[in-house]
Amino acid sequence: MGGSSKPIRLVVNNPAQLLAITGVYLITDQGDDLVKRVSIALRGGVAVLQYRAKDKGREASLAEGNELRRLCRSCGVVFIVNDDAQLAGELDADGVHLGQDDGSIASARQILGPGKIIGKSTHNLEEALQAEQEGADYIGFGAMYPTGSKSVTHIPGVSGLAAIRDRIRLPVVAIGGINTNNACRIIDAGADALAVISSVLSSPRPDCAVAELKLLFNRKRPFPRGSVLSVAGSDSGGGAGIQADIKTITLLGSYAASVLTALTAQNTRGVSSIHGLPPTFVIDQLDTVLADIPVDVIKTGMLHTPAIISALAERLGDRSAMIPLVIDPVMIAKGGAALMERESISTFRDQLLPLAYLLTPNVPEAERLLGKTIRSEEEMEQAARELHTLGAANILLKGGHLSGRKSTDILFDGSECHSFASERIFSNNTHGTGCSFASAIATFLAQGEPLKIAVAKAKEFITIAIRLARPLGKGHGPINHYQAAKEIQ
Repeated sequence: MGGSSKPIRLVVNNPAQLLAITGVYLITDQGDDLVKRVSIALRGGVAVLQYRAKDKGREASLAEGNELRRLCRSCGVVFIVNDDAQLAGELDADGVHLGQDDGSIASARQILGPGKIIGKSTHNLEEALQAEQEGADYIGFGAMYPTGSKSVTHIPGVSGLAAIRDRIRLPVVAIGGINTNNACRIIDAGADALAVISSVLSSPRPDCAVAELKLLFNRKRPFPRGSVLSVAGSDSGGGAGIQADIKTITLLGSYAASVLTALTAQNTRGVSSIHGLPPTFVIDQLDTVLADIPVDVIKTGMLHTPAIISALAERLGDRSAMIPLVIDPVMIAKGGAALMERESISTFRDQLLPLAYLLTPNVPEAERLLGKTIRSEEEMEQAARELHTLGAANILLKGGHLSGRKSTDILFDGSECHSFASERIFSNNTHGTGCSFASAIATFLAQGEPLKIAVAKAKEFITIAIRLARPLGKGHGPINHYQAAKEIQ
């Protein structure tokens, strides 16, 4: 498997039963409202759920385990029970995961029968090879990092994982202290799955936490890597809107799909007319694409009317599987034309914004959403925190409209602010900057970059695209997508 980008698929004795031990492997904690939190997490794309019935009576374990099993069945998620083969059998689980001191694989196989999955915790190559020889279907390996969930005495870490990867033919589930900040190294070292607990179940948005981790596995795919669906208006001049989105996504190496919300007659000097599309047709486009094409990230731009915003929010909110949503709240064109009807703003703020994985307003847009003036980086930070309270998981407030030698953007991730500064380029050729920046972030996310890295790379791309822009037309010219994509790759 070492070096292969294809996930290992596990066939357990029955050729018709195809189960994958790959992706996000969620282990339950002992906190309150477990079933509710797991249900939310499953929307983000959990592949395997491992139920730990620690310190619970048999009756309580059976009741809770049955609820979790039903959830997993409805979502197509593999359901594994921790340590207890007898409980796994009573729950009709897909399998059991055994620690080094939790009995033999042969005994578990005798209890569960031939058609179930058995995993084994290992800490070094010797234990991993032994588990493979004894008939394990996958191994847990770790710990990668120290963790608060249990006392850890064996920490082979990422280097230990890399050292065994080519020697083990089974799927390897990395475990121990894993989060979005360190997961890329573990995936690059060869993990087929990431076992996580608190980084998901202690998150205020378990679905977003899972979706973030799931996207990181895309980093091993061939190009075009990942796919982005743009929901936006058409710019007949080609510099902004869905045209800019498709250029950005394609040139940066992902697959671009599109849903049109409105047609505009515009050029570099401005918008002369707008034709909004019927909301039913917008949703028909969305449903048709999602029914066939695996979309990793959705990016929205110009939505124009309250009816379109409301219909889109309802459809995305009702989906059983969440797709990370990057929202660029396009309100005003570069030439000054309103691209979002005034009555749309409250609908946008109340219905669509809370679904956002990332909201990317510029200063004027943030001012409209909050009803306040923003004049400094300190006020940008405060505004980003206030926008977060409206429901978006992450906020990127862009500072290009402020003055100063540097153009600084502020990312608030729900706990702290991160700043991204670049040289301020004084140019008249900035048409499509906001659309392209948000699309670049969505693209890098779809390619398996964590959020901070995706923002940093997109910031570099957009800065180069402005710097290398060449005059075109008699108004605000477009940025240079082509040369910027060549420079950063």
